Amino acid sequence: MNAVTELSQLAATLGEQPAGPPVPENLAETGLPESLLEDLVLKTLYYRGDTLGRDLSQALGLKFSVIEHIVEMQKREHLVAAKRSLGLGAVSTIYTLSDNGRIRAREVMESNQYVGRAPVPLEQYTKMVNQQRLKDSWLTMEALQDAFRHMVVTPQLLSMIGPAVNAGKSFLIYGPPGNGKTYLAEALFNLESEMIYVPHAIECQGMIIQVFDPVHHHPVVEQEHSSMAIAFESAHDRRWERCRRPFITIGGELAMDMLDLSYNPFSKLYDAPLQVKANNGIYLIDDFGRQKATPAEVLNRWIVPMERRIDYLSFQNGTKMHVPFECFLIFSSNLKPENLGDEAFLRRIQYKMLLKNPAEDEFTEIFLRFCKAKQLPCEPEMVDRFLEKHYRATGKPRRRCHPRDVLNHAVDLIRFERRPWELTEEVLEHAFGTCFVDTADEG
Repeated sequence: MNAVTELSQLAATLGEQPAGPPVPENLAETGLPESLLEDLVLKTLYYRGDTLGRDLSQALGLKFSVIEHIVEMQKREHLVAAKRSLGLGAVSTIYTLSDNGRIRAREVMESNQYVGRAPVPLEQYTKMVNQQRLKDSWLTMEALQDAFRHMVVTPQLLSMIGPAVNAGKSFLIYGPPGNGKTYLAEALFNLESEMIYVPHAIECQGMIIQVFDPVHHHPVVEQEHSSMAIAFESAHDRRWERCRRPFITIGGELAMDMLDLSYNPFSKLYDAPLQVKANNGIYLIDDFGRQKATPAEVLNRWIVPMERRIDYLSFQNGTKMHVPFECFLIFSSNLKPENLGDEAFLRRIQYKMLLKNPAEDEFTEIFLRFCKAKQLPCEPEMVDRFLEKHYRATGKPRRRCHPRDVLNHAVDLIRFERRPWELTEEVLEHAFGTCFVDTADEG
């Protein structure tokens, strides 16, 4: 492939990406009240100390020209002082707080202690989330097969998963434990899709809600500008991070209070719940039915969001805000559906899929793949004898996790006893015996 072709393909790829949030050119385009930015400038200088104009603008994620009049006004009010300049205008000036400025900064921190990229107003956030919805028919069978290439899956299974993922509607995966329901859901993170933009924080009713979470949001590394550059240039609004679509998982620790805004009384800031952080991505409720809250409580909380794609969150003062609910909600459970709720309850979840025990050919392929990954030579005949003795003859149900578990025990035995690196009948029998509880011998 020549350089021209590579550039053409790159241009085509970039052309498919949705437009990022536009760079604000003035205060009005930020959508924020001037007083909020005034306070943010003071708090930033309070924590950073002497700060170059360029670095101040980068800390706030805004062009210096947007905040320049604020800095000049604070200079006239003797809150900020210009110590010296590198000779390239106000953006190259080093600013610091005066004594009055430090007093004022401490006063504004009584309202909240937020310091960082300037927040985006709720209206702009809502517009961007809706803009970043995956388009109809975005998913192909080929892309789904590629995402699951590391797993043994049947065409029938993909045909059940594909429509739910493509539609982005709620999805329940249920069945016996050990068959890889969580592993199956997590494989969806391998799907190639457009990048999205996640704001560091949202402003609503004068409150600041932190959204960007480095645990769940993974920024795409972009080419950095030269450290000698004075102007803060960017292709998109730097109050947002360009990230992969999030994949967030929560299990039995889920409680009802985690589905609303979390307030920190010391910093006086709110943290967005996980369903907001999962917007434009996937939110997996693992081990559904084992949470502190009952399945009915969880699902009733999300009836309106799932149907209207809007969620309502509460502030400490009793007022509410509404935010987009644009995450693909997946429930994974070892319980039978009738133990989760009645028919009306289950109807709220759009798609359901029973993940059955693997057929013998699937079990064999999983076994051989794991042997190959461990570089343990193994013939299919050995697997067949293993199946005959421990599954067909005894009626033991096959699980997708069994090959991995038994072979890990076999590897542990080989390493401990310094045996030759090969899978023998003796090693396999020993591994099976240490992997499962033999209830017949109890007592």
